Amino acid sequence: MNTSAPAAWAVFSQALALSLGLIVAIGAQNAFVLRQGLRREHVGSVVLFCALADALLIAAGVLGMAHALGQRPTLAKGLALAGAAFLAFYGWQALRRAGQAHQLQATEGGGALERGAALAQAAGFTLLNPHVYLDTVLLVGSIGAQQPTPMQTWFIAGASTASALWFSTLGFGARWLAPWFARPRAWQVLDGLIGVTMLVLSALLVRHALGGS
Repeated sequence: MNTSAPAAWAVFSQALALSLGLIVAIGAQNAFVLRQGLRREHVGSVVLFCALADALLIAAGVLGMAHALGQRPTLAKGLALAGAAFLAFYGWQALRRAGQAHQLQATEGGGALERGAALAQAAGFTLLNPHVYLDTVLLVGSIGAQQPTPMQTWFIAGASTASALWFSTLGFGARWLAPWFARPRAWQVLDGLIGVTMLVLSALLVRHALGGS
């Protein structure tokens, strides 16, 4: 393999930052994983399911897009610029949220769930959410497909690692993180960091689409 370690690490890091920026948001899936962590019910199974589902969707998006765009450089450039515009808009929204107070609520109420029921709910929150497909298959997939073929594996690994880290943090660290997530100021700081990261990634994607090195 002629892939250099610094280049592979750069692609891995870019994918990690992109995926974290997209997944770290207040939503039903995150609230469910946090709830399971607070209740200490089937945490490992729920975290593993969510992480594997994301990894499969990301891989399908990257490899599928790479195949579709391989012979269509004009379409590839158009999708890259569209992705950059989306990231810029997403970053702008995150910066706007940084000026507002909000928090993630995960109540411990309700009856205990059997493992099958917990996984069914995790599947619903993951696979029935259209934003999951927009983020993982279309956006992450189209950006990952821009990478040279040897680098696509590193991109998939970076994006999938972000999902695994985030869901593991939510599930297994719920008891310690719940008070932090309940503080609006913490989410404002996080949204600010996400906004800046998304804007930087957008600029890098534009540079790549327009032929910059």
